[in-house]
Amino acid sequence: MGDSSDEEYLGTDWLAYSERSDWKDVEPLAQDDGPNPVVSIAYSQKFREVFDYMRAIIASGEKSQRALDLTTDALRLNPANYTVWQYRRDVLRELKADLYEELDYLTEVIGQNSKNYQVWHHRRVIVEILNDPSNELELTENALVNEGDAKNYHAWQHRQWAIRSFNLYDDELGFVDRLICEDQRNNSAWNQRFFVVKHLGFTPELIQRELSYTMNRIRIIKNNESAWNYLVGVMRQGDSGNALLNSYPEVVDFVEELYQAGNRSPYLLAFLIDLYQEQALQLKASDSDQLARKVYGLCEDMATKHDVIRRKYWQYVANHLKNQLSTVEQK
Repeated sequence: MGDSSDEEYLGTDWLAYSERSDWKDVEPLAQDDGPNPVVSIAYSQKFREVFDYMRAIIASGEKSQRALDLTTDALRLNPANYTVWQYRRDVLRELKADLYEELDYLTEVIGQNSKNYQVWHHRRVIVEILNDPSNELELTENALVNEGDAKNYHAWQHRQWAIRSFNLYDDELGFVDRLICEDQRNNSAWNQRFFVVKHLGFTPELIQRELSYTMNRIRIIKNNESAWNYLVGVMRQGDSGNALLNSYPEVVDFVEELYQAGNRSPYLLAFLIDLYQEQALQLKASDSDQLARKVYGLCEDMATKHDVIRRKYWQYVANHLKNQLSTVEQK
């Protein structure tokens, strides 16, 4: 693929490889699109030449300083080219290059291409070779915070890898809490919180702490899907991952108080539906009618008022509970 910013990256005074005396020994290798290409890509002349020489160098297997410099030019034109990144790694190994200089280079590339999988993968390989993650949390924080994209999947993935691989968990909850305070709907930050808490271990004390934390967040923004998902996720971790929603009376009281106060967040109603379903199925058939009616009523409200786009799903939920209770009665 071509890049419209060729001039910006390589400069208007860029000298073509075909005009460089130190490249006279290399015969460029053109891209083979076949005899009748259906849609020819309109590469710029600069792009075409750089990659013609790149193909020639790869074909010959040359691993030299000029080959490394060529990969730099090629990656400026197309930073998503996996083949060039792989060849660059091969050249770096052959030259026994200074990999800390490579990290500096990658910091610059990530600053311009923070949503590029290949550059993050290349950085991971270099960090693994060096066995030095000392810059990775700062790097990902810059990508997530300073560059204004707190939901950058690649940055989060790299951050989790660094934390997990080098045991960098110590200060992560504080970082995540700051992001949640800045944007309580940042699902990526909530996911990172779960990632850290899971590592710490879901002890009863930790679960209680996280439930209190999450309920306080919901009190601030009640229609926040991220917080509701986290609340349920933490509750399910009790009893060795088999806990029911009514295992935590303080949460049951909290959600019912929200409902009684007139809140009709679809996430609150969905929670109550799941809660009452579980309770109904736990009780004897004769005692479950009231809870079942609550479920049917809430499903009707969701289907007709609060989550109409998924009305068929809520109708299914109600019918499924009826079938389950019917089966229980027959037994």
